[in-house]
Amino acid sequence: MNRTRSVALAIGLAATLAGPGLAPVLATYPGAENGRIAFGQRFADGSSNIFSVLPDGTGLRQLTTGSHNHLCAAYSPDGRQIAYCSDVSGSFEIWTMKQNGTKQRQLTHLDAFAIFPDVSPDGSQIVFEGGVGSDPTYEVYIVDATTGGGLTKLTGCPGVDTFCINDYPVWSPDGQRILFIHGEQFDTDGNPLDEQVWVMDANGSHKQQLTFDNRVKDQVPDWSPDGSKIAYQSGGFGDGQIWVMNANGSGQHQLTGCGPSDPLPCAIGDDFGTAWSPDGTKIAFLRDFQALGTRNRPVYVMNADGSDQHQLVAGTSLQAVPAWQPRGVSAGD
Repeated sequence: MNRTRSVALAIGLAATLAGPGLAPVLATYPGAENGRIAFGQRFADGSSNIFSVLPDGTGLRQLTTGSHNHLCAAYSPDGRQIAYCSDVSGSFEIWTMKQNGTKQRQLTHLDAFAIFPDVSPDGSQIVFEGGVGSDPTYEVYIVDATTGGGLTKLTGCPGVDTFCINDYPVWSPDGQRILFIHGEQFDTDGNPLDEQVWVMDANGSHKQQLTFDNRVKDQVPDWSPDGSKIAYQSGGFGDGQIWVMNANGSGQHQLTGCGPSDPLPCAIGDDFGTAWSPDGTKIAFLRDFQALGTRNRPVYVMNADGSDQHQLVAGTSLQAVPAWQPRGVSAGD
């Protein structure tokens, strides 16, 4: 999948960045209860805004408004704040707001392309991906969660002649590691050939590849709340599946999508954008039906073993990667 298109798919901007008719976060912290699910939704006028809803699909609330794009929501560990990306000031920057949508504030002022924030377990830092300055590569960066300062790059492209991709960073629940997607090889159309799931220490050291098969891993992964497992997407447009593995890369198994004998594009849909529930029993994700010729990309929820897959909110819409609020930690509603 073309790089611009894969990022657009994840943040819900396919119609803008990829053209109509074409197909495009985040750490879940432990909680005594499963709180609300936040997600972006695209409108006919080209704008995108963030909503939240209860896990049973009721109590839908719109958290942001306006004619710009507000996307890639990620809850803080206490469930009281949401970090997100928005282009309301021009370029995409990292913003924060309370969980009910009030007190919206621009955190970074990089004049760059900053998306997919994730708040550290102690709440002091935010990791995100983006293109900053003259670096031609999407990289993983960290900033101070209060000031937006202290920009630090955690990734690079050593030994690569042109560019590589480092994106979709997600903090481990213990704060020791960061999950991300890395790739170095692309065809002449910009389609990724070797993007896989990687992990590194929180300071960017000791990078380790976790998946090695020949299917691209080009969308948002997530840790289970206890840090023992990782949910991720495997496959390209029309054949994306949700898989789960142990945190060391072992025990990889498929939860959704087509089997090896099913025709493509799969009539089930294209699944990606995982978000584990705070109690570890469920996984939210996107199911994209656009490869089947319909403009419909809703949030789905399933049990962590892949059973009981169902649409979260009824209707047809273009939604973006979900995030799950931890409760039972003085988070409010």
